Amino acid sequence: MRSSHSAARVSAVFDDPNLVASAALVPVMRLAERVGLHEVVSERVRVPGSVGANADVKVASIVAGMLTGADSIDDLGVIRHGAMPKLFGGIRAPSTVGTFLRAFTWGDARQVESAAREALVGLVRQTPVLAGADERVFIDADSTLGRVFGHAKQGAAFGHTKIGGHNVRLRGYHPLLTTLSTRQSAPVVAGTRMRGGNAGSARGAASLVTETINLARRCGARPDRMLFRGDSAFYAGEIVSACRRQGMEVSVTVAQYPNVQRAIAAIDDDAWTAIRYPQAVWDEAGQSWVSDAEIAETPFTAFADDKNHRVASRLIVRRVKDKNHPDALFPVWRYHACFTISTLPLVEAEKTHRQHAIIEHVNDDLEHGPLAHIPSGVFGANAVWLTLAVLALNLLRAAGSLTSAFHAKARAATLRRTLINIPARVARRARSITLHLPTHWPGEHDWHHLFHATHAPPATS
Repeated sequence: MRSSHSAARVSAVFDDPNLVASAALVPVMRLAERVGLHEVVSERVRVPGSVGANADVKVASIVAGMLTGADSIDDLGVIRHGAMPKLFGGIRAPSTVGTFLRAFTWGDARQVESAAREALVGLVRQTPVLAGADERVFIDADSTLGRVFGHAKQGAAFGHTKIGGHNVRLRGYHPLLTTLSTRQSAPVVAGTRMRGGNAGSARGAASLVTETINLARRCGARPDRMLFRGDSAFYAGEIVSACRRQGMEVSVTVAQYPNVQRAIAAIDDDAWTAIRYPQAVWDEAGQSWVSDAEIAETPFTAFADDKNHRVASRLIVRRVKDKNHPDALFPVWRYHACFTISTLPLVEAEKTHRQHAIIEHVNDDLEHGPLAHIPSGVFGANAVWLTLAVLALNLLRAAGSLTSAFHAKARAATLRRTLINIPARVARRARSITLHLPTHWPGEHDWHHLFHATHAPPATS
């Protein structure tokens, strides 16, 4: 592709008041209104003083900015350009919402979390964002480190994280997330906790998991068809017991504790089964996988020394050949174990546990979106920013589920590029507004599908 004209014949002027750069804010914010976002924020969020007035429109302004890709308070000014005031009322300036955010205490931030949960329930009821919830729901928990560089950030501290497989200590915050997903749907974020950078990975996880289970029930899930998954940081008696009290299954990675090593050593050599793994080959003659990975299971009692949380079930172990010992006379294995309370067969249980890694995509979507920066020096403001970031992500997910099968599982950056950030010219005629979008847009059919889905009359129950 090359320029059609010489440089001297091309000019640019910012002078058209009828253009918008993010046309899909129209259907997505319409969806937010249909699930009652404004009403639930007005009902539940109470910030003292005049700065807390009109919390619903301020929250909506922040969410709209995040939908377009804003990752700082100043970036929220993107929703004030061109014809946006013709399409939306109540748009607030970055300085206004910045003052609003900084007025939040930790208790006030919990009010926003409650409103976000209600909005998610509305999205699940009005869209297929959690399709298949009546069959099987997976609850995943994970923490991530949001790095900061300033020295005036309340709660920022040095915490451990992994970069390139190496453990490092970085200064920042350590938010905790829980997600809901099904076999048919991508994960949506069910719960958040903003924590100091030096917080342990599982701190506060038991209560957050309990809240997530209750939310999953409201979204149509049955406890006996829910499975909690977590990495080794969530192998804790309080978390496992919280799940068991609700009658749900658990699958949690276990570190190589001495009792775990003894259990692995006791597994008979004939008990190992090859599984489909990267670079595995199917052997037609033997009707089995020729793989560098094998799995087995053995009975195991978790938290045996704690009578309050002791539970007997099974340990599923995956072993992988260590490529660092190519000349060894016998294979050298690396072992990965998970403790599971489930009735799934061995191969399916192990595969299902590995799919816990899906939550890493959520962390990545947030870290390359609204959480690219932790915007404020006030801890309460950052806690609210985290909650609204996941609310915006859930709205994106719901919009994608109304658009196409591809968009239902697409990454957040893809949804912003193909759905949200599309330019349009706003025209008024006969008391109606028409959005004129680019001709030959690649996703024209999908965009119209989303638009008509959100502007159709609400379904009646």
